[in-house]
Amino acid sequence: MMWRWSFLLLLLLLRHWALGKPSPDAGPHGQDRVHHGTPLSEAPHDDAHGNFQYDHEAFLGRDVAKEFDKLSPEESQARLGRIVDRMDLAGDSDGWVSLAELRAWIAHTQQRHIRDSVSAAWHTYDTDRDGRVGWEELRNATYGHYEPGEEFHDVEDAETYKKMLARDERRFRVADQDGDSMATREELTAFLHPEEFPHMRDIVVAETLEDLDKNKDGYVQVEEYIADLYSEEPGEEEPAWVQTERQQFREFRDLNKDGRLDGSEVGYWVLPPSQDQPLV
Repeated sequence: MMWRWSFLLLLLLLRHWALGKPSPDAGPHGQDRVHHGTPLSEAPHDDAHGNFQYDHEAFLGRDVAKEFDKLSPEESQARLGRIVDRMDLAGDSDGWVSLAELRAWIAHTQQRHIRDSVSAAWHTYDTDRDGRVGWEELRNATYGHYEPGEEFHDVEDAETYKKMLARDERRFRVADQDGDSMATREELTAFLHPEEFPHMRDIVVAETLEDLDKNKDGYVQVEEYIADLYSEEPGEEEPAWVQTERQQFREFRDLNKDGRLDGSEVGYWVLPPSQDQPLV
């Protein structure tokens, strides 16, 4: 059994949509951290047998593809024509859709869910409606308003909340590339979806290391890696999939074969080099 998604990143996104303070008990344990690009479609890619649903959803995006399924052939053709015109106008406007234009369009539809999620979060965080999200706005919307020095004085696990707050602030500072403590929509997207931005890669790796590295030696040992996936119960025999994960650690995660994962190896694990799905 192999886990294949980054629950930590999803958790952080969902947490920031909430208006109240996040739960200090929420965590990634028992889930996978690996981020893969959003699939273009869940349908099989089977053109050879006349199944074009994968292409249909890749070209339009899943939600729009469902809308097209309800249209008459005439309206569907007309709307496809308008989309093709948009694809060409975004390129060289020569009347043809090139490979580069088609690839750019598919990538555009693939990223639509991220844009939608950021739009929803924007209304929560931009409380003064000035078109930017300040760190204080985001902090107060997520954790509640506290006077300086009184942070989390009214909750039991104050130290845990303080660590979460410090971690969020650190990520915000990295996303805030111009350093003005005000996030543009692009910068907020980097904060909520750091796995999508090269300049956020180091912060994703650092957060993962902090979560897994229980002995704080700067590395992830195999037992720390397994503990993030599986909590052993007394008297319970270790499942076969856990043995498989140990083998995965030795053969594929530990690239330099020194028995542990350093930052670069963690990065290769949680943010692996991705296949260019739109080009394929």
